[in-house]
Amino acid sequence: MHKPHADRHFSSDHFINRELSLLQFQRRVLAQAADPAVPLLERLRFLCIVSSNLDEFFEVRVAGVKEQQRLGSLAITTDGLTPAALHTLISREVHSIISEQYSLLNDVILPAMAAEGIVFLRRSAWTDAQHLWAREYFLREVMPVLTPIGLDPAHPFPRVLNKSLNFAVELEGRDAFGRSSGAAIVQAPRALPRVIRLPKELTGVDYGFVFLSSLLHAHVGELFEGMNVLGCYQFRVTRNSDMFVDEEEVKDLRATLKGELQQRHFGDAVRLEIADNCSEAMEQFLRTQFGLGADDVYRVPGMVNPVRLNQVPDWVERPDLKYRPFRPALSRGLEKNENIFASIHRQDILLHHPFESFEPVIDLLKAAADDPDVVAVKMTVYRTGTDSVLMEHLVRAAQKGKEVTVVLELMARFDEEANISWAARLEEVGAHVVYGVVGYKTHAKMLLLVRREEGVLRRYAHLGTGNYHPRTTRFYTDFGLLTANEEIGADVAEVFKQLTGLGQARQLKHLWQAPFTLQPNVVAGIREEAEIARAGRKGRIIVKVNALLEPETIEALYEASQAGVEIDVIARSVCALKPGVPGLSENIKVRSIVGRFLEHHRIFYFGADGAEKLYLSSADWMERNFFKRIEVGFPILDPKVKRRVMKEGLRPYLGDNCQAWEMDSENHYRRKNPRAARHAAQEILLKELTGS
Repeated sequence: MHKPHADRHFSSDHFINRELSLLQFQRRVLAQAADPAVPLLERLRFLCIVSSNLDEFFEVRVAGVKEQQRLGSLAITTDGLTPAALHTLISREVHSIISEQYSLLNDVILPAMAAEGIVFLRRSAWTDAQHLWAREYFLREVMPVLTPIGLDPAHPFPRVLNKSLNFAVELEGRDAFGRSSGAAIVQAPRALPRVIRLPKELTGVDYGFVFLSSLLHAHVGELFEGMNVLGCYQFRVTRNSDMFVDEEEVKDLRATLKGELQQRHFGDAVRLEIADNCSEAMEQFLRTQFGLGADDVYRVPGMVNPVRLNQVPDWVERPDLKYRPFRPALSRGLEKNENIFASIHRQDILLHHPFESFEPVIDLLKAAADDPDVVAVKMTVYRTGTDSVLMEHLVRAAQKGKEVTVVLELMARFDEEANISWAARLEEVGAHVVYGVVGYKTHAKMLLLVRREEGVLRRYAHLGTGNYHPRTTRFYTDFGLLTANEEIGADVAEVFKQLTGLGQARQLKHLWQAPFTLQPNVVAGIREEAEIARAGRKGRIIVKVNALLEPETIEALYEASQAGVEIDVIARSVCALKPGVPGLSENIKVRSIVGRFLEHHRIFYFGADGAEKLYLSSADWMERNFFKRIEVGFPILDPKVKRRVMKEGLRPYLGDNCQAWEMDSENHYRRKNPRAARHAAQEILLKELTGS
């Protein structure tokens, strides 16, 4: 097995910091919210996405940095930063992003929505009738489920759930028992809606809303009868949510993980968000309770969790303020009334989501469950959701006596609970459920069917760049390949054998597999292009990934650039490579595409002296994907399919002059502005593939 390069030294000035690069991505998402060309309610969604992304950034990435600080680590990142220095830079950048985000929300988006009859009513502007309605709603729907906790020796500071909405209340006076602690905490149960719609006749607009926080602020005195409320401040704490399970020690991974899930909500605090009017004394008190420093506090002029606004566009029936809907097309090569096995047997079929429907994958699994000639079904599951029709078909296939094997990744971050539930359900109906290989996440996207045809067993496979999650296929760009190629089917079967059994890894004919051959083959492909260029011929590399971080691969790209290879990197979020540096990377260009859909497919193209090698994969070019996950890269062998991947997956993105951001050597991105005809890759694909 190819080992990570822990003992190798890479020059720190060759790399951009991962965390800071990821924060630059949040700025590009925020720019979508600021773009007047984006429909208004979609701008609100983008603003909410920034908040959601930052939540996960703190729960995982910042939590890791703070843990290094807690342990006194002086480790230097690839780019030369210590944990303490990195944390300072993160805090400074996030404070800046949040300031821009709330300014955009309060000064631009909310006023623009109000002009369209979608109004968030501020407490200071309520009419008498609105005050009366708000009080009655509070007493009827809110107050009965609240539990105010006065802080004194008998009532210690409560355990605060991760990312929950809470209120810190400053009080004066004595209660019925003569107590005077001066402070109380009110936790808002998650069952309560954070945004509440008022009757139209009370607001005079089509859509009038109030925040739960406004209702509670207005009526918090009802919770502390006879006492004087000096201040009421909303706050929210974000906690370390990265779970550690010593897989070498546990005997039952599922049972252990199920127990650990309960503790995720109470990990170490990493961020405190408070209202901007919070008193200094209360801020200091809360910081002390959560063990946080001044850099960990984020004062915000508005609700502390804008993610909750993401529901509003769904409630508002204004198609003119949203993206135009479209119907995903049926992929070419699939005939409506033809048996799906016959279609795949005839030719390889490419599925391009979300422009083309995910239904063929669902139909294939449904056919497998119903077809008496299908004898076995094998599938990897990383993320699939709590109500997956795919999983229901797997259950049905097992109930019908098929040999069903599911490699289910229990450690898929934030999807652990859903996957545990599916594991139990599948086992109940007799499916074989395994959790992959200890120490390695199973991230590969593979479905293998074995069907008896004319006395011979034939394999049918689906390989994808994205998850088996019908919902995300509607807004993630991904490729899927349906194939009956015998050699690829044999490779997929071999990978499943590794995942479910024991034994040495055999050489695969076509698939590149992590942690064995994926990274070495990627690096070899890069170096082959360098040799071609040194021989005076054209070297060409195009890579499209979510993230490019792995140092040895980056160094190989630098060497190829110096040899004269023309390299284009399309990296949606993080990129540690510095493009355009004289003498190092002047032949490398890096761009990021941010638009209506989340760019998610991974494509590796090598010119190969005219032979054009093209691979699709579920793997980003990161150490974790190359060395700590089960991943596959699969070749596109059919010339027609290869042309489609080039035409739809690479060329439109290289020519994008609207949603593309080009990166310079210092991690600064500049958005492309069309000087001639507008060319937006996602819009072009929508028109060409769906007619929308």
